[in-house]
Amino acid sequence: MVNFTLSPQQKALRANVQAFAQQVLSTAPGLYSHLPTQRERFQATLPIYQAAVKAGLIKGQIPAALGGNANSLIDAAIVVEEFYAVEPGAAITILGTGLGLTPLIIAGSKQQHEKFLTPFLEQSGQRLASFMHSEPTGTANWLEKGAPGLQTTAYREGDDWVIDGEKLWTTNSGGWDQRGADVQCVVCRQGRPNTAQDPSSNPADHILILIVTREDISNNPDSAYRIESEPELAGHRSTSGPHTRFSGFRVPAANLLSKPGQGAQIVEQTFGTSAAIVGAMGVGIMRAAFEAALKFSKEDSRGGTVKIIERQGVGERLIDIKLRVDAARAMTWRAFGLIESKEEDLTWEQRLEAALEAKVWSSDAAPKAVIEAMSVVGVQSYTKDKVFSRLLEDAVCMPLFDGGNVGVRRRQLEKIFQRDDYQPWAASF
Repeated sequence: MVNFTLSPQQKALRANVQAFAQQVLSTAPGLYSHLPTQRERFQATLPIYQAAVKAGLIKGQIPAALGGNANSLIDAAIVVEEFYAVEPGAAITILGTGLGLTPLIIAGSKQQHEKFLTPFLEQSGQRLASFMHSEPTGTANWLEKGAPGLQTTAYREGDDWVIDGEKLWTTNSGGWDQRGADVQCVVCRQGRPNTAQDPSSNPADHILILIVTREDISNNPDSAYRIESEPELAGHRSTSGPHTRFSGFRVPAANLLSKPGQGAQIVEQTFGTSAAIVGAMGVGIMRAAFEAALKFSKEDSRGGTVKIIERQGVGERLIDIKLRVDAARAMTWRAFGLIESKEEDLTWEQRLEAALEAKVWSSDAAPKAVIEAMSVVGVQSYTKDKVFSRLLEDAVCMPLFDGGNVGVRRRQLEKIFQRDDYQPWAASF
């Protein structure tokens, strides 16, 4: 039976997250907005992140079976929406640690969970995690047969794996001090640097994932790990996703998270879950735009005889935004429900399809919703004292990041549709 009713525990979670967002997360722009660089703005949000750790918001992204507080992916949707309705920039740093831990949660051994995951259960400190997949030359076609493939390589030498290559757009990977996140899950192609991938082979057969820690970085020469630059962003202005270079970087063999041939599937599972997360981000942004436009329309007459909420054109636009919010939330919750469903007849592709649909639809809808909200308010909407310009900056990122809708996510859907055994409504019913 379809049920969108929150449990008492989920209602309590929503209330607690709302309180944190309004009392703590909302103060982030005051800490960073005056600072000139992306790196400085990111570092300024450290007190926000420490408060999130103390409030259990990192532990809350780890499954209860592994010692965390996460009982359902719907819980994640609730948290993401409440965060993004208030302050996306600082929120993505908190959520980026959850993404960074996902490959470890999915593929880690008991020993790796104890060593690398357990510290994140503590409700003190400022530990960051990062999922390092994207590269400066692009990764949209990283598994295409005959293409150059992933350019970050790793090869086994004695008791170590040796990493060479560059990563970019990898949230939190530089750490607070540019000496690395506490845990980085680095996706590599098995091979030596400057050696081309065999064009006749299946690229997925060569993909592996290695865990890199701050201790590993300290054990390597300074030249082996370098932060080359920090892109300045139009949206998410306090997040960090630096351009990082590995040169002859050594990690212990015990840090192998997914051996060659298994890494690509872990990447797909990680990005499948994160697709639905982006759907919830879009819900939060659209919700904030709707609430701000609704409030303005009930308070302002724009020199007329009635409040503008009574004007038909205004009402129509508000209705359209509200429809997008509710539809996006329903798609997102459905996707999370399917991902964690125990139904044995559901294939991974069917679960992934729902997540991709939530990501594409919600992220494409977010900029449109903000622009429609701005049309309700009019010229005042793009003044800096209104929330809309910030919302628009963050909204335009939605279709582009976490796998761009055009280059990655829609193509993933196309491949699912092209399967000979594709059943269009299997996941729906």
